[in-house]
Amino acid sequence: MSDLKDEASDGRMAASRERRCILSGAVLPEGRLIRFAVGPDAQIVPDVEAKLPGRGMWLSATRLAVDTAVAKKLFSKAAKMAVHADPTLAVLVEERLIASIGGSLGIARRAGALILGFDQVDEALRSAHPPVVVIEASDAAPDGSRKLRGAAIAKGIAPFVLGALSNAELSLALGRENVVHAALKSGRIAERLIFDAGRLAGFRPLRQWAWPGFSGGG
Repeated sequence: MSDLKDEASDGRMAASRERRCILSGAVLPEGRLIRFAVGPDAQIVPDVEAKLPGRGMWLSATRLAVDTAVAKKLFSKAAKMAVHADPTLAVLVEERLIASIGGSLGIARRAGALILGFDQVDEALRSAHPPVVVIEASDAAPDGSRKLRGAAIAKGIAPFVLGALSNAELSLALGRENVVHAALKSGRIAERLIFDAGRLAGFRPLRQWAWPGFSGGG
């Protein structure tokens, strides 16, 4: 459990720290950036958890920013040495972010903080202590999503919605078959998941719910 607390606490602290993007030069919170490190073979490696040793390079968390940095050889300039950045680096970043989110979901399940199943999520949304995060497969049936959104509206809450992962990706992350709907209770794991999901939005749509008077991002 201590590892869980440490990981989530790191995510919360990172959200408030600021770094300079090597592409735009803008100083941004880490929640809008991806860290990159130089591997032993001078290969650029995405370090989405910001744990690899050495001086890191930070880049805006978008596919366009990564593709542009690769094309302009900005990693070599920032590292002050010749390095190799694979043309498919943005794809690797996306995969690492998905893996990190999957890891958080797995930890939440083992910690008893994850609610699984449509009926269970619906009940939780109507409860006295509703979840702060709702996860639904990107290929889920629209009817189920509509009903859960209706439950949230009726309760007067607006949970963070992550609809970016497919049924197959969610099922793989949780080691279960046919995972379509899940929810996460308030806590540090939820904070870490929201932190990673916010960065994933630069690589694939989050498919968040649209609220009355407000259309959610992605």
